[in-house]
Amino acid sequence: MLEYFLESYIVTFLGLTGAFFWGEHVHPGSGFACVFVALVLGVLEISLSFDNAVVNAMKLEKMSHQWRHRFLTWGIIIAVFGMRFLFPILVVSIFAKLKMIEVAKIAVTDADKYAYYLHETHDPIVTFGGMFLIMLFLNYFFDNQKEVHWIRPIENWLSHLDHMKGIEILISLLALLATQYVIPQEQKVAVMIAGIAGIITYLAIDGFTHYLEKHEHMRMEKCSVQAAGCTGLVSFIYLELIDASFSLDGVLGAFAISKDIIIISIGLAIGAMFVRSLTIMLVEKKTLKQFLYLEHGAHWAIGALAILMLMSTVKELPEVVTGGIGLAFIVAALVSSIAHNRKMDRLLAERDSENA
Repeated sequence: MLEYFLESYIVTFLGLTGAFFWGEHVHPGSGFACVFVALVLGVLEISLSFDNAVVNAMKLEKMSHQWRHRFLTWGIIIAVFGMRFLFPILVVSIFAKLKMIEVAKIAVTDADKYAYYLHETHDPIVTFGGMFLIMLFLNYFFDNQKEVHWIRPIENWLSHLDHMKGIEILISLLALLATQYVIPQEQKVAVMIAGIAGIITYLAIDGFTHYLEKHEHMRMEKCSVQAAGCTGLVSFIYLELIDASFSLDGVLGAFAISKDIIIISIGLAIGAMFVRSLTIMLVEKKTLKQFLYLEHGAHWAIGALAILMLMSTVKELPEVVTGGIGLAFIVAALVSSIAHNRKMDRLLAERDSENA
């Protein structure tokens, strides 16, 4: 276990040290309190992100060792600085019509004011992430070539919807239109733009990925290294967008625990690093192949999270609800996978005894 989580332990030590000194700098005597809050946020991030780790592992299985390492190194920088710090500042800047530098100063110097702005832009943020995740959920189950089904009656029926071209886009747009009837008037345009942007972003990345996969075998041998690099890059971007969509709700929910953007970034960074380490372990230990339905459970968790994110535009939902539902799907899929493996082992044993 140490070989997979060593870097996570190092990040944890450095992060908690930084949280202590930041706390002492802002409010002398509050260093250990900031360390505790950062730890709580890290644990929260880990507990809410098991489904994220499973989905990431699916994509990483098709990537080279080099790109897996980049996901753990470059990816953590993007996840922490990009999604936990820079992205919320960018969104606040756009919708509050303020300069990014001004918003960054507010985030560091006036936590209450920044939290207020972030709360005001909550609906467009979660709508973007929710629509991206809905597309991911539907694209996985709308596949008539999929032979393995976990919740068989439902998944088998969903797989046949693949014959209706563009059905996942239609369903996503209908879900987006449904939000227009319940959100405040002043948020309608922003939510609609954010939702369409989420759908377009998914289609662009997914389409480019399929293009590279389809044409990869046609490339000349001398270009194979370059082709692998391009595929790895697109998959890397795809993973970062999935991770970003998963993290949006958690970033906003973190402000219920602390309003200090630095402590929030440190705590979520610790959690994100452990999730990435867990992802690498799932890939290299071939866990997804050992547990047949784990992938299905993760995508049901994605669908549930997407719906809950859209619901949060109307009513605030506790983190324990969003995380608990996702974890329940993962655990149920894991139990079903273990039961399936035992059943197959028993059948093989019976067959061997009959042959003997």
